[in-house]
Amino acid sequence: MHWSARILKIMPQAPALLLAAAMALVAVLAVQAPAQAQERRHWSLRDLFFPRREERVRPPADAFPPRPKVRKPRRFAPAETAEPETPAVEKAPDARTVLVVGDFMAGGLAEGLQDIFADNPSVRIVDRTKGSSGFVRDDFYDWPKEIGPLIQQEKPAVVAVMIGSNDRQSLSVDGTRESPRSDAWTTAYKVRIASFGKIVHDSKVPLLWIGMPSFKPGTMTADMLAFNDLYRSAAEAVGGEFVDIWDGFVDENGAFVFNGPDVNGQSARLRGDDGINMTKAGKRKVAFYAEKPLLKLLGLGGGPDAAPASPVDSLSPVPGAAASTGRTPPMLLDDPKLDGDTTLLGSAPQSILKSDSAADRLVTDGIVPSAPPGRADHFDISEKPAVANPDAETTTPPTVPAPVH
Repeated sequence: MHWSARILKIMPQAPALLLAAAMALVAVLAVQAPAQAQERRHWSLRDLFFPRREERVRPPADAFPPRPKVRKPRRFAPAETAEPETPAVEKAPDARTVLVVGDFMAGGLAEGLQDIFADNPSVRIVDRTKGSSGFVRDDFYDWPKEIGPLIQQEKPAVVAVMIGSNDRQSLSVDGTRESPRSDAWTTAYKVRIASFGKIVHDSKVPLLWIGMPSFKPGTMTADMLAFNDLYRSAAEAVGGEFVDIWDGFVDENGAFVFNGPDVNGQSARLRGDDGINMTKAGKRKVAFYAEKPLLKLLGLGGGPDAAPASPVDSLSPVPGAAASTGRTPPMLLDDPKLDGDTTLLGSAPQSILKSDSAADRLVTDGIVPSAPPGRADHFDISEKPAVANPDAETTTPPTVPAPVH
């Protein structure tokens, strides 16, 4: 058949064939487009050092043998250096008991006293404090009601109380809430602390009342000053003793301080960051003020006129103590008794210290020693040189006549 006739024969089928060819071409281009786009992407130095994930060549799994696991030695953080604690000794069966009561400040007092008497078998410290207690919130803990049973239970030789830091709140008087330190509030507060002191006195137990220190809040410090006057009056009214610790926690101007001298006279942190709680050094310092009057009440030290000492004073030794208190006693430069003598060094009589040598006379008195006769620096012509042989006869030299010219 002639080719022209063939063309005329397939012309009716041309649209269908063209459509099929176009679809096949689109399918081929769709498959090759990603590959061509990947081949034509822009190349940069990043491809040299950080190849793309699909281009990385991973070695086979068996290319490298597995490494044995090596257990590294454990490293422990260095332990914090802590102050050496005084080893506690076993208390004697007849040890005197000190009952410590009050709020959280009294808890610090008890902790400090336990450190002080840890090596003393004749003194036992019993902590029966309530941190959130006081004389105002008797609904939480009623100290005038509870102190009697506590004394009967513990049978203490001394009751030590430190309280008041939680009492800066309103008090109910005849159904009315009175603000702190108002007239009605103060009257009702005096009745409660007097009732507490009377119960201790009726129990025939000595009372040691430790005053409150200053605090960072100014209003709280002012309240504590007023409270201390009430506590002093209440303690002295029943024959108790009041210990004033105020000066140990203020500066020379009477202002609150975080740091101050500890019981050894070294500067230390005494108060916590809140300006209320005590650090360990602060608790120990509070107990230091109470130690000397406590020893007097226990009959273990101190005379009848003993008074609370400052932290730089040394304490009387406690009979029966297993070790020293650990503090360094002060040494005064003008006190020779601390050196075992009654005179200071260098205070010998002047007759012993002064020498009669020529060098001392020259230095101290400015007297130049005389030169011996016959020496080159001897210029005294009034003295005659000594004769070698005084018994020998003196010969007169011959007279030589003068020359005649």
